[in-house]
Amino acid sequence: MQSAERHRELFDVAQQQGGYFTAKQAARLGYTANKRNYHVGVGNWVREHRGIYRLALFPAPDRPDLILWWLWSRGRDDRPVGVFSHRTALSLHDLTDVNPSKIDLTVTPTFRKGSAIPAVLHLHYAVVPDSDREVIAGVPVTIALRAIVDVWVEGTMPKPALQTAFAEAMRRGTITKRQVDHARKQPDVAEIVTELDGRKR
Repeated sequence: MQSAERHRELFDVAQQQGGYFTAKQAARLGYTANKRNYHVGVGNWVREHRGIYRLALFPAPDRPDLILWWLWSRGRDDRPVGVFSHRTALSLHDLTDVNPSKIDLTVTPTFRKGSAIPAVLHLHYAVVPDSDREVIAGVPVTIALRAIVDVWVEGTMPKPALQTAFAEAMRRGTITKRQVDHARKQPDVAEIVTELDGRKR
């Protein structure tokens, strides 16, 4: 692959990830360790974290921190598995004024890293089905209803505040009646949703 073609393909990859890419993504395009070090050294790339780079001249996304930590959550196959959740998701849905000190990230129960978990992250281990996630700021985030229920179970916010967030999300259409009706059929969350909703079953 010619250098110009390699650069275009890397740009295409990075463009889908807010200007970020992983070492493995670059390596698959022919950027060896020496070439990666060269591009960092001359200022074409910025090394943001172990195995994660950013194109220096790419416009900064709205939430570069989220893209960085989403890429950090990649497994051995280099695919990110993290979904932003709990209070971080509530903040992204604009349903709370509380700005959590740590970023809540839900990863698969089998997720493991060979290095220490960054102090900025609060990891949760659970399966998040596609129906419980959406994309905000270019990264996967739990839907508003799932986020509220998760925080309710965790007990890190007062229940009245979560009931207010639920009512606001219903008013906006961020939570739909269909989602609520579906949740009522789930034994593990039915009672919580009933408390949040206030409507009779």
